[in-house]
Amino acid sequence: MVEDWRDDRIGSALKGANPTVLRRLDAGFAVIGDVQFLPGYSVLLVDEPGVERLSDLPRSKRTAFLADMDRLGEAVERACRRLDPEFRRVNLEILGNTDGFLHAHVWPRFAWESPELVRLPVWLYPRDNWRDPATALGPEHDALRATIGHELDALSAATPAGPHTSAS
Repeated sequence: MVEDWRDDRIGSALKGANPTVLRRLDAGFAVIGDVQFLPGYSVLLVDEPGVERLSDLPRSKRTAFLADMDRLGEAVERACRRLDPEFRRVNLEILGNTDGFLHAHVWPRFAWESPELVRLPVWLYPRDNWRDPATALGPEHDALRATIGHELDALSAATPAGPHTSAS
């Protein structure tokens, strides 16, 4: 039986078999979301299987994970601003109520969202949005994926060397 990469998102990312991976970051993997009813939705997966909470990581790795979350959030913001003039902001969330591994959600928000939903958490969107084949991740999102990846690369290149990195 063929194993589905969705059954072990982190393990499959470590093996190079998770097709949603955008980039490997310092403490995790930036991935594009399975659903794109808010185009650009992305997730940061921790790179250590078995880590359930931010507090399970040593302090230096926590800081790296949060810095990766910030970098992914900014990359999504830049990409969405470039591709959609109605982009408003990103929402960043670490929840962990459904999936038992550390991950952070990056949700772009847009002015075109329904007035009754635009100011609410994304989780209050109708359940059908999470299963609608019309907004499932697919080839039509390749340009968006490429743009977010480009922004991640640009932000990584602009990040100054940390104190643990030698300049020589």
